[in-house]
Amino acid sequence: MKLETLQNLPSWEWPKDAGETILRILEDKKSRPSDRLLAAELAGDFVVICDDVLAALLTVLDDDAEAIELRGGAAIALGPALEHADTDGFDDPDDMPITESMFRKIQETLRKLYMDAPVPKDVRRRILEASVRAPQDWHQAAVRAAYSSDDEEWKLTAVFCMKYIRGFDDQILESLKSSNADIHFEAVSAAGNWELRAAWPHIAALVSSEGVEKNLLLAAIEAAAIIRPQEAEEVLGDLLESDDEDIVDAVEEALAMAEAVWGGDEEDEESGR
Repeated sequence: MKLETLQNLPSWEWPKDAGETILRILEDKKSRPSDRLLAAELAGDFVVICDDVLAALLTVLDDDAEAIELRGGAAIALGPALEHADTDGFDDPDDMPITESMFRKIQETLRKLYMDAPVPKDVRRRILEASVRAPQDWHQAAVRAAYSSDDEEWKLTAVFCMKYIRGFDDQILESLKSSNADIHFEAVSAAGNWELRAAWPHIAALVSSEGVEKNLLLAAIEAAAIIRPQEAEEVLGDLLESDDEDIVDAVEEALAMAEAVWGGDEEDEESGR
C-alpha cells in the first residue's frame, strides 16, 4: 500500500502492515525525500507506534546527514508516544505500545540533542516542541530562554510549549496581544489548557466577533468551555447557527465538555489563576 493511500484513510482503517510500510520507507535513504517526510509524519500515529518505529525516528533525528525538515518531522512524530507514556505510566506494561526503556531513551536523546548547539535551529525547535509533551525539569529554563529570544520563531515555539509546561501565565497573557497570528493562536490554546481566568475577556471577545480566522475561533471555542464552563452556553450558543459544520461540531463538543465539568456550583470570580 502506498503512503498516499494511508494518508487519505483514517488510521483505524489502516491495514495491519501499515507500520511495516512506514518503517521501510523511513529507513530507506534511497526513497524520495517527500516519501520519507510523509513516513515520518505518519509514524507518529498511535496505530503504528512501537519501539521499532520510534527507534527509526530517533536514528533519523540523530543523523546530521539527514535533511533538516526530515529530522524535525521525526522529532515531532515522537511527541504522541511521549505524551501517552507520561500520562498513563507503565504500571501495566502490556497496555503500553512502547517499553519504558524506549521512553527513557527518547527523553535522554531529545535532551542531549537540544543542548547540542550545532544542531540546526529548526531541529532544536521541533525537539523542544516534542519533548515538552512529557515534561522534565530542564524544560522550564529552555522555554523561558526561547521566549526571551528576539527570534520570532523561537518565541512561537516557547508559547506552544507553554501549553504543556506550568508557570508561564504572565507570558501566555502577554502573547494574547501578539500581532503574530501563530503566536496568538498558541496563546489561546495555552490559556484554555491552564484555565486562565484572566484570559476570559479576550477569549469571550474572540468567540463573539465576526471575521475571526477559523482555526483561532475553534481554539477560542474550546478555551471558553474550559475557562468558564458555567457560561459556555451563553457565549457559544449563537455559533450553533453557523453554516460551517466544523464550527458547529466544535461548539457541541465544547458544550458537552462544559456540562461534564460544571456541576452547577458557584465558583469564585477570580481575575486570574
